[in-house]
Amino acid sequence: MLLLLASGSMYAQNSPEMRRSGITYTSPGTQALQADDSQNPGMLWVRDGAQRWTIPSGDARKSCADCHGAIATMRGVAARYPAASPSSGSAASAAGRVITLSQQINRCRVEQQRAPAWPPEHADLLALESAIAFESRGLPMAPPAQPALSAAQTRGEALYRQRIGQVDLSCHDCHDRLAGKKLGGNTIPQGHVTGYPIYRLEWQAVGSLQRRMRGCMTAVRAEPYAWNAPELVDLEAWLAKRAAGMRIESPGVRP
Repeated sequence: MLLLLASGSMYAQNSPEMRRSGITYTSPGTQALQADDSQNPGMLWVRDGAQRWTIPSGDARKSCADCHGAIATMRGVAARYPAASPSSGSAASAAGRVITLSQQINRCRVEQQRAPAWPPEHADLLALESAIAFESRGLPMAPPAQPALSAAQTRGEALYRQRIGQVDLSCHDCHDRLAGKKLGGNTIPQGHVTGYPIYRLEWQAVGSLQRRMRGCMTAVRAEPYAWNAPELVDLEAWLAKRAAGMRIESPGVRP
């Protein structure tokens, strides 16, 4: 049985004025590490991604820059994902399936570069996603208004509130009701997704939001969804809506 020690606020409300980035729950040293780009280890992935942006790949021998221009054109893109495919705001996207930013990167890789998709957590995929997210740092998260995305957000919220695993906890139980309290010696954050892809000291690497969510599922002794499973995409869609208006801080740093 997990012991929950009461400390901090009684409940974490999701109203805009009470939302807190996960970095505010960390030590001063971790906060300083994130704030200083010369020390933030996640910047290594950002720099790798910025380089890969210009490297031709696949049978098409095309780079990301060949289609999109300089990576600075990606400013604002990460703030809008997950989104309905093929492109945010188009007529086709209204009825399209919802995809994450990493899935869109792989889609471009397959369809435009004619290269094989990278597997989840591949170093090059994380690097490109980190570089694109970095271009939106400081912007508010702004999920687009799309019927398909709205449906995914609704499904994601239901999953967020669903108790799972032998520990019988939901995301809501930890990150809303118990945020600020202690669980296994660690302070429970509100779980906002403003820092992803994120560098975690326990990983000694940058990782995706799906990696973190699957880790949480394992922690409550539940079987994690498969990589890129519809349920994980729906959860990402809800978490983006939950954090709407909060500033992107990628690459974040966490314990």
